[in-house]
Order: sequence, then structure tokens, then C-alpha cells
Amino acid sequence: MAHIDLGVDEQRFPGVTGLMRYRPETAGPLNTLVEVLLRAEPHPLSRGERELVAAYVSGLNECDFCSSGHSATAAAQLDGGMTLVEQVRVDLEHAPISGKLRALLRIAAAVQQDGRKVTAELVEVARAAGATDLEIHDVVLIAATFCMVNRYVNGLATLTPTDPQAYTAIAHRILTHGYTP
Repeated sequence: MAHIDLGVDEQRFPGVTGLMRYRPETAGPLNTLVEVLLRAEPHPLSRGERELVAAYVSGLNECDFCSSGHSATAAAQLDGGMTLVEQVRVDLEHAPISGKLRALLRIAAAVQQDGRKVTAELVEVARAAGATDLEIHDVVLIAATFCMVNRYVNGLATLTPTDPQAYTAIAHRILTHGYTP
């Protein structure tokens, strides 16, 4: 049970979904930001790659709800599916992804620790691997956004389902309807 009464059935609205129902006036701007960052097209990073950034940062933050939900959503959109997502989350350096995506995920990991850990060297390595300024910008903002959302979810101790099917359903809903109602 969450630290506060969310006024919803947490089994039906776990994690951030219950929080969004509790404060719809804050949910709107947050959902719009996430929709733009993870789903807006055209974008040089695929939707699956952007979801992978959210999943990766959420895993580093030990936010099981967000990590599981974004992992399922990334897996549904990436060749390699959940196997690839798990490889990235367990061993970024040896996961079968492009050098550009690996460099961008290193930047995301630096943001997760402290934004000041994003160095000119990390940015140059990403650029050398083919990353654009837009990709670097958006990866930093995705990582920063998910640090906030992860702390929101964990800070209020919302329900985290243990059944992987719950996250498959969340991924399906996101793929079908996006993040904004």
C-alpha cells in the first residue's frame, strides 16, 4: 500500500498510474513530456531505443515499476525483444547494440548519478559514434525525467506488480494509446 491514500484501487492502478489519478493536474504535463520524449516522430532514435533509455535509467534507480514497464514497452518495439533489453540492463558494455546507443546510454547513466557527471568526453564519444545534438539532448532529458518519476513512484511506495503480464498489458496500452489520454 502506498504511503498516502491515493483514492484508487492500487491493484487496478499500480505504480505511477495511481499517482496520475491522484493528481491529474500534475499528470497532464508529466504525461505530455513523456509522450514527446518517448514517442514523438520523427526522431532519429526509435521509440524502442528511447523506451530502452527510460528502462535503463529506471533500473539504475531501482524503480521496479518503471523499469519493468519501460522494459516491456522497449522489448515490444526492438528487434531482440526482452532478451536484448535484459542484456543491456545487465551488461551494457557487451550488449549487442550500436556504439551510438551504448554511448548514449553511458550519458544516461551519468545523468542518473549526477548531471554534472556528463562530461565533454562522454559527449564527444557519442558524437564520434554518430549521435546528433538532438539525440544527446533528448537522452539527457529522458534520463533526468525518469530520475524524477522514479523518485516519485518509489518515494510514495506505490504498488509494484510482480506478474510480468501486468507490464505486458501496460506496454500494449502505451503502444496503442501513448502516454496521454
